[in-house]
Amino acid sequence: MNNKANEPRLSHVDDRNQPTMVDVSDKAVTQRTAHARARVKLPAAVQAVIDGDEIQGPKGPVFQTAIIAGTQAAKRTHELIPFCHPLGIEGCRIEITVDEAGQAIIDCRVKVTHKTGVEMEALTGATVAALTIYDMCKALSHDIVIAEIALVTKTGGKSDYQAGAQ
Repeated sequence: MNNKANEPRLSHVDDRNQPTMVDVSDKAVTQRTAHARARVKLPAAVQAVIDGDEIQGPKGPVFQTAIIAGTQAAKRTHELIPFCHPLGIEGCRIEITVDEAGQAIIDCRVKVTHKTGVEMEALTGATVAALTIYDMCKALSHDIVIAEIALVTKTGGKSDYQAGAQ
C-alpha cells in the first residue's frame, strides 16, 4: 500500500486500497472542457465510397450517425465507466473529417460547469463515434483500424492539460 503523501497515487483507490468514487464535494465549481481525438484508418474499399465529407452506406450516412452515437455515449459515460460522476453536459460537439492519408479524424469537445472534469466524456464520445464508423463500414472491409484515441486538451479544475506539452 502506498501511504506516502508526496508519491503519486491512483485517484479511484482509497487509503485501504479499495476501489472508490472520488469525493468531489469540496471541489470548486468551474467551467471544464475536454477535447479528445480518435483516428480511424480506412482501407481503400471504404475510401472509395467517401463522397465529400460523408459515406453513404446501406445503414445510412456513416459520419452523421457516428456523431449522434458519440454524443449519446458522452452523455451516458457515467453508465459505462464505474466511477464517473453523472454530469449535466452543457455542450458536446463532434466533428469528423478525412485526412489526406485516408483516416477519419474524430474530434469530440465536451463542456460542463461542475466540480469534476469531462475528459472521460470526451474520450467516450470519440471512441463510440469510431466504433460506429467501424460497425457501419465493416461490410466493405474488416481492415478498418481504430488507431488512436487520446486526450488533446482539458481545461478547468486543478490544472489544464495539453497533449505533448509535458
